[in-house]
Amino acid sequence: MLAAPSTRPVRVLLVDDQILVRMGFRMVLDAQDGVEVVGEAADGRIGVDMSRRLAPDVVLMDVRMPDTDGITATRLIVDECPQSRVIVLTTFDQDEYAFAALRAGASGFLLKDVGPAELLASIRAVAAGDAAISSRVSRRMLDLFGQRLPSGPPSGGDEAVAALTPRELEILLAIAAGRTNTEIGEDLFVAESTVKTHVGRILMKLGLRDRVHAVIFAYEHGLTGHRRTN
Repeated sequence: MLAAPSTRPVRVLLVDDQILVRMGFRMVLDAQDGVEVVGEAADGRIGVDMSRRLAPDVVLMDVRMPDTDGITATRLIVDECPQSRVIVLTTFDQDEYAFAALRAGASGFLLKDVGPAELLASIRAVAAGDAAISSRVSRRMLDLFGQRLPSGPPSGGDEAVAALTPRELEILLAIAAGRTNTEIGEDLFVAESTVKTHVGRILMKLGLRDRVHAVIFAYEHGLTGHRRTN
């Protein structure tokens, strides 16, 4: 077994009104090296208060809760606790909340029945500044985008897109299609590290938090119908 990393553990806050759900996630995370559960909250309001006090790296956030729901709590945490990133948890019958959660600033969207390995990988990815969306949710989420977003680009979209180079636009479209950095590198015959550099520049130019919000940007600005350039 590989040695645990020497860096401090990823600090996680659990926010869910169901105690059995919180217990299940805590059992999984407490068994892992490099992850520390720093607190639990039974509703969104308490979750926001605890995020302010504890400054967790990652908040696992339920959607439907009493008092303050997960969407509102996510928006407040993103606005008030920039050091914390949120992964929203849901079930299939709640996947209509995906768009609202990501627009609120969530960096991940997972199903509650996610396996331990995927949950842990998602927490670490989000803590490192990336994003995480369950592969089982991705297609449904993109379908939701297609139903709810306007057919044409919003005002100002041309100027934002014009800031991108042809290669950056190509990579943005690949991100919107759900391609990973590894897959994009293979498609374009470049190193994965080169793709990561391009992704970082795209996010910086467009003022986006992570690749999930790059997907939203692409759909909002009508880019998904463009053909990739060579």
